[in-house]
Amino acid sequence: MAPEVEGIKVPFVPIGGVDGLKSTPQINEPQGKSFDEVLRGELDRVKFSHHAQTRLESRNITLSDSDLKQLADAVDRAGQKGSQDSLVLMKNVAFIVNVKNRTVVTAVDGDNLNDNVFTNIDSAVLINK
Repeated sequence: MAPEVEGIKVPFVPIGGVDGLKSTPQINEPQGKSFDEVLRGELDRVKFSHHAQTRLESRNITLSDSDLKQLADAVDRAGQKGSQDSLVLMKNVAFIVNVKNRTVVTAVDGDNLNDNVFTNIDSAVLINK
């Protein structure tokens, strides 16, 4: 007679017998946001390249959740106009953003904005808030 593990007959006896085997815990689905909502949120947010992160840190530029939302909205508006690479000016900080990838390529603060020339951009978005 074959032994049973959780009601299933097995053709062999595991080393140590079947009495010590524990049942696997039931997997519960996470509560809250659905996978689609989490995925959409990740796709909609603006990312920062390593270079941009380094620039933000070295220039002590901090962004609030509100700033990130405004930046994402600016990228959305640039994308609706068909922009590829955009200059976004917000609170005395300039961001160069690859619109298609929703990625900030670099950031320049007010102290470093003087006499700068921004090349390879096809649009500019000004945020006045």
